[in-house]
Amino acid sequence: MNDRVTIHTLQEKKQRGEPIAMLTAYDYPTAALLDQAGIDTILVGDSLGMVVHGFETTLPVTMDMMVLHCQAVTRGAKRPLIIADMPFMSYQTSLEDALRSAARLLAEGGVDAVKVEGGQPIAPTVRTLVDAGIAVMGHIGLTPQSVSVFGGYKTQGKSIDAARELIADAHAIEEAGAFALVIEAIPARLATLITDRLTIPTIGIGAGAGCDGQVVVTHDMLGLFERFTPRFVKKYADLSTTLRDAFAAYCADVRAGEFPGREHEFSFSDELWSEIADEFESLQTAKDAEGAKEKQKGI
Repeated sequence: MNDRVTIHTLQEKKQRGEPIAMLTAYDYPTAALLDQAGIDTILVGDSLGMVVHGFETTLPVTMDMMVLHCQAVTRGAKRPLIIADMPFMSYQTSLEDALRSAARLLAEGGVDAVKVEGGQPIAPTVRTLVDAGIAVMGHIGLTPQSVSVFGGYKTQGKSIDAARELIADAHAIEEAGAFALVIEAIPARLATLITDRLTIPTIGIGAGAGCDGQVVVTHDMLGLFERFTPRFVKKYADLSTTLRDAFAAYCADVRAGEFPGREHEFSFSDELWSEIADEFESLQTAKDAEGAKEKQKGI
């Protein structure tokens, strides 16, 4: 359990039929808790744009934002494999931009690998990154950076042509050298078929139980993001209610004068306090006397 997870660990899990557990993290404390819980791999997802920064989509996320969050996560987790999303337009514009962006996430962010969205058109980018020694995870199906093209967060691969395209996408990403593939929001049977046809692990999100592993956004499974919850998410906690109640209780205690209590205060010894009080009383007496002299002069 203490061995560091690598891309080879995930490959071995696929071969043994052991499911891979993956969650997102964007900060130090969450990463540390995921590490302690035994998570296999952490995704520093561009979903942070929505669940942390409050954007409507992932598109406004920048490289600087990703690097900062990656640094926090890599300080908090030491055992899991840590993967970072490459943000919108950090790799689609040119192969040079893709190499530069990925290098920043590894060199500055400290992550182990990067994730890119897309199928056959993005395969040359995957190959270029892999050839440069950068581990790459693919992502097909519902790709959030293409949400405007899809017309919203909709299930993909529901027609024969769309299913064929996704199968071709999966093979293209594998052949380009990706070590794993995220499959999002497609019919479960299709995801199972793709998983069975690939030699690299698949990680499903809204793609059924037939994938080699599963990932969800941590804020969704903890009930922390209330704007909407995808139907494929199982809520393991309702932390929004817990935190809201705690915040309200704090406000009530402060307003009622019940916090802080004596147990939350720091204090002097009686002997030291007596010395300090006497000193300040002497100073105040001298100040008052000086004030009285100045007032008398004025008269």
